[in-house]
Amino acid sequence: MNRAEREAAVRRVMGARPVPVPPELYPDAVRRGERLLRRGRLARRVMWALLCVAAVVFGVWAAYAHPWVEPPSQTTPPVDGW
Repeated sequence: MNRAEREAAVRRVMGARPVPVPPELYPDAVRRGERLLRRGRLARRVMWALLCVAAVVFGVWAAYAHPWVEPPSQTTPPVDGW
């Protein structure tokens, strides 16, 4: 099927009369859509909570470990008694 035939087939499909949708599908679609929205909202809330917990844990660790301070050198012993 070349490009012209595909375009003609698409035009036929687009020009055809739409198929009627059964009315009993509407409540199911609304219910599924609401469920997807709730799940997405819950997932975002959980991710934000995890991000906040990680930030607090990092802050507590940084306050305790002082990672910005250079550790003392272990290559030479301290010089005393001069």
